[in-house]
This record gives sequence, structure tokens and C-alpha cells, in this order.
Amino acid sequence: MATATSLDEALKRTNLSRTNQMEMLTFRLSDGQLYGINVFKIIEILESPNRFDRMPHANQAVKGAVDFRGKPIVAIDLSEALGMEPVPFDRQLAYLIICEYSQQLNAFIIASPETLITRGWDEIHKPDGIQARSLVAIAYSDTNETILLLDIEGILADLMGYEAEVTDELASRGAALKNRSVLLVDDSRTALAMMQQTLNHLGMTYSSQSSAVQALAWLEERDKQGEPAFDLVISDIEMPGMDGFTFTRSLRSMPSYGNTKILLHSSMSNPTNRLKAEEAGADDFVAKFAPNTLAEHIFKALERSDDDLFITPGET
Repeated sequence: MATATSLDEALKRTNLSRTNQMEMLTFRLSDGQLYGINVFKIIEILESPNRFDRMPHANQAVKGAVDFRGKPIVAIDLSEALGMEPVPFDRQLAYLIICEYSQQLNAFIIASPETLITRGWDEIHKPDGIQARSLVAIAYSDTNETILLLDIEGILADLMGYEAEVTDELASRGAALKNRSVLLVDDSRTALAMMQQTLNHLGMTYSSQSSAVQALAWLEERDKQGEPAFDLVISDIEMPGMDGFTFTRSLRSMPSYGNTKILLHSSMSNPTNRLKAEEAGADDFVAKFAPNTLAEHIFKALERSDDDLFITPGET
């Protein structure tokens, strides 16, 4: 049974999703810079072993496998993945952050963990004029030191790849959806590209926005112009300026989007996010990156809005 303290901590972290806030762990890599990662993605922090068994044909930043609770998981040097000097874990104390991304565990090698801080998503900004693929946002520590938030999804995709194709069966099923409109909202270029590829394979019409703040302003302007609402909105959860939960609640307050299907799509794949998505007013939650699963959730959402949309050939 959980203790009162752990229950209080769990409730505190769950309540952050209702207030457009995020708790992050700050840490340092080989360059001494301060970085941050959402606490909800962290399973455990461990001391790093001083050697790993190399995996054949793996990227240089993939140091090998490490045993975690009886299962091997991939260990990645984040510094080397970013093109910097590797963390010298073979010569000095280093750490592993065990994280869950898209229903998969990975161990990230870091130089040292720092502290836990809470920030509102409106305090976390996407840097203007910086096109670094690996960087999605910046925040500031209590001492006003810059904290860089990385696009871990993009880093993992570069190192290990991801599947973008949907099955032929799903692609043919998508033909019935060619007149349905979808809005994609995600600050990660990798995630947007994956979703766009999936919708292209399904033959669907879509528009994209790289932040919830921009998307909401754009939708409000469309509303004023009398433009029709989208049939489906697919949004990330972690985004600078406004998170997906707050974005969903804001959408639901707009009369034209009161009944629009909203699907939250996130690499934070732990079960509590499904409950938080439902509480915010979303119709469904799907973990990244699984194009076939995403397609199935799209069909499920749009079937609900039109029970006669999918009629078996020959059926009357």
C-alpha cells in the first residue's frame, strides 16, 4: 500500500496537469549545460556502470544494453547523441536516467542530476530563430540559469528509427475519410512528420500547428471568419506555452468545438495520462510512435461521429 506521503506526491503531480504546469528534473551533460526532462517520464535514476557491452551496428551514442529489473534496455549517451564529447562514465561517476517513451524504456547516460523544479508551460518558451532539431524549448532555473528541453522523441528517432507506414488494409480503409479534416498540433518536428506521413498514407486532409497557443489563436480566427470546425484534432501533451490538457479544455469552451473529436497523442504513455486526458475533455489517448495504432484510433474517433461512415462493401 502506498504511504500517505507518496499518495500526496502523486496527487500533487496529477494536479499539475490541471494548472498548465510541469515538474522537471534538471541535469547536466558533458558540456556542463543545464537540461530538463519531465518527471512523469522518469522511472528511476541509477549510478551508471563503468562499461557496457557494445551492440553491433548501433549508433556510436548507443553504448549498449543495461540490465534494469531483470530486462535489458538500451543505454544512450545523450551528450554524444547531441554531437558533444561523451560522458566519461568509464573514468568517473555518471548516472542513468531510466525513462519511458512511447511504451519503451531507455537509459540515458548523464553527467549528474541536479534538482526538481516546477514550471508553468507558459514559462517554457520555444526559442525564436534557432533551428536545432534536438531543442524544443528553454526555461530558467531558480538562479536564472538557462534550462534546455530536448526533443527526446527526435533523438530516439534519429538513433533507432521509427515505423511510419500503415498496413495496406488500413490505408484502403482511410479512403472513406478523404473528406474529413484533421488538425495536428505538436511542437516536435519529428512527431509532426510521423503524423503527417500516417495521414498521407490514409489519404486524409490535414493542417498542422507547432504549438497549442498558435493553434488556439488560429482556430479562434477561423471561427470568427465562419470557417468550419475540424472533424478531429490530434494534439501532443507537452508543449511550450500551453500543454495539451489545457489546450483541450480551451477547445471545449469554444461552441464550435464542443463536440469535435479530440485525441491526445503523447510519448508519456503511462496509464494515468489516459485518465487525465479524459478529465480534460479529450475523447481518446494514444501513445507515440505507432502509425497503425494511431490510424485505428482515428477510425474509432470518426466512427463515433458518424456511425454510417464505415459500411462493409455489399452491406445495405
